[in-house]
Amino acid sequence: MRAKRKQASVRKPRSDAQRNRQRILEVAKEVFTRSGANASLDEIAKEAEVGPGTLYRHFPSREELLEAVYRSEMEKLAAAEQKFAEELPPIEALRAWLLLFVDYIAAKHLIAPALNALVGDPKKVFEASYARIWEAIRALVKRAIKSGDIRKDLDPIDLLRALIGVANVATSPDWQQSARRLVDILIMGARPIR
Repeated sequence: MRAKRKQASVRKPRSDAQRNRQRILEVAKEVFTRSGANASLDEIAKEAEVGPGTLYRHFPSREELLEAVYRSEMEKLAAAEQKFAEELPPIEALRAWLLLFVDYIAAKHLIAPALNALVGDPKKVFEASYARIWEAIRALVKRAIKSGDIRKDLDPIDLLRALIGVANVATSPDWQQSARRLVDILIMGARPIR
């Protein structure tokens, strides 16, 4: 009897529960982006087409939902490195990933102040993402250098610093469009000098 209980406790969530959770995360990101981190959780549940009980079962607090949205965005960014590397030429994979990184910055800008207010120190949430992001950009740059698409002296962190810098001095709501243009400028500037 005990063995059966233990097996039941490690079972994967049902597929409909996984779909609900994913839909809540996707809608939450949209609603938080549109309305800010204090957006109505009931609105998120309604737009995700789940009941409030389902939302709270997956995410018992606003803090947990915000953290999950952030972690989900980080996971997408990390997974995209491998996907882009498999599907695109090296320079295009790097460009696509940098464009996705702009979205990641936007999610962090939205979530960081809310997590600061809610928990005082979101450092643990963000620390895990830095290592994965560093690994992803390093792999993409290394591949592009090996293909001859970009200069050998390019430091991957310089690309991230440039995009983060644009986001940090952003005073207008269209900073993301500016950052996207900057991606192309960075890619052109990273090409080997001939």
